[in-house]
Amino acid sequence: MIYALMPAIFIAAILCIAFEDKIKINKAAVAISSAILLWSMLFMSADGILGNGYSEAFADFASKVPSIAEMSPHDRYFSFLSQYAIIEHLGDVATTLFFVIGSMIIVEIVDSHGGFRVITDRIHTRSKRRLLVIISLLTFVLSALLDNLATAIVMIAILRKFIPEQKEMWIFCSMVVIAANAGGSWSPIGDVTTILLWSGGNLTPGHQISHLLLPALVCMAVPLTIAYFTFFKRNERWNQHRQVHAENDMLPQIKKRSRIVILVIGILSLAFVPVFNELTGLPPFMGVMCGLAILWIYTDLMYSRIDTIDDKDKLSIANVFHKIDMSTIMFFFGILMSVAALETAGQLSQASGWLDEHLHSPLLIAFILGMVSSFLDNVALVAGTMGMYDIVTDPAAGAYALQFAADGSFWTFLAYCCVTGGSILIIGSATGVAVMGMEKISFGYYLKRFSALALAGYICGAAVYLLL
Repeated sequence: MIYALMPAIFIAAILCIAFEDKIKINKAAVAISSAILLWSMLFMSADGILGNGYSEAFADFASKVPSIAEMSPHDRYFSFLSQYAIIEHLGDVATTLFFVIGSMIIVEIVDSHGGFRVITDRIHTRSKRRLLVIISLLTFVLSALLDNLATAIVMIAILRKFIPEQKEMWIFCSMVVIAANAGGSWSPIGDVTTILLWSGGNLTPGHQISHLLLPALVCMAVPLTIAYFTFFKRNERWNQHRQVHAENDMLPQIKKRSRIVILVIGILSLAFVPVFNELTGLPPFMGVMCGLAILWIYTDLMYSRIDTIDDKDKLSIANVFHKIDMSTIMFFFGILMSVAALETAGQLSQASGWLDEHLHSPLLIAFILGMVSSFLDNVALVAGTMGMYDIVTDPAAGAYALQFAADGSFWTFLAYCCVTGGSILIIGSATGVAVMGMEKISFGYYLKRFSALALAGYICGAAVYLLL
């Protein structure tokens, strides 16, 4: 009974997260509650849950620790859960969270020091169509370097300096969602789900970039082309002049050269994480922390030599820490630990067996999961899928099994589908939810104007991947 109830609780939590705006409960609170409840049920009913033989994790643990056979069944299960399972999963989750935290701090440092103004100052067009193309391409590229959520937030801040009318702002913001998710799908640091696949050993950066860049570009180009000819007339221009006044009154005191250096260090700190990983063998989050340390040292030295900036503490990195969205971090923690509980108990391995038996097509499974990610959180879907399927390491395995090997077609297509599929509905990704909240875009507006465009891009990009 408890074994069957666990996945039902997780599904209920996912639905609550999807309808956060309706139930008025923060998704982080739901995710953390789910994790605590699932692990409590697992610990309290360990004899019945682990004793049914469905947990591959426990079977693997028992085979590696022969001394466990001398314990009573209850002590055996409790030892596995308390000394191995929860600690191992907590370590895996922590590496992801530190990566996300480090990335968020770096982006916030660049933004608070006016680094992104270097970009806005170089956009001079007054053509609405041309600006739509520039913003979409810029979003696509930056998402691969900064991650799609951070890029979307930065792009909204840039757009607010150009577009005075709400309806036109919504058009640009909706296109930002699609472009950010498309750009995030081909980079190992472009989305939380791609970070999970990279840090989990499912994908390598070189393989992901080379196989998904073109499908992702098509995924963005199709809706961009439709929006280009649909929403704006030819030669339609802005009547208002740009407004690029700094929101922070201390930014004018920072030299332009310092802003450029901070921007370059920040972007390179994230872009070279895969290179750092290849050179040192250290986990990706260590590369992000290395970039953060370099940026921290540079800004501290910069302030130590400048006496013209008043109240420098407001721009110090120590103060930037307070601006990090910890509710998002706690949400990721809750979701990942919830999935870890289901993986430990064995429900995910059963689910993968059911899918293999009834669909028997890894690529079709990935495509369907991408469609599901349009209304359910893709972090939970990808984390759950990683728990369902082990990475195949035997090169002599059959063609079907090798699709689940590292850099296999299933994991590659999953990265594309579960990131870009989140654009079909505005609630399908953290990017969409963030933009929706920042600009008060209604669910109905996006559904009516952009869902069909995003779906067309999703299908066309998937077709390109399959053809390649």
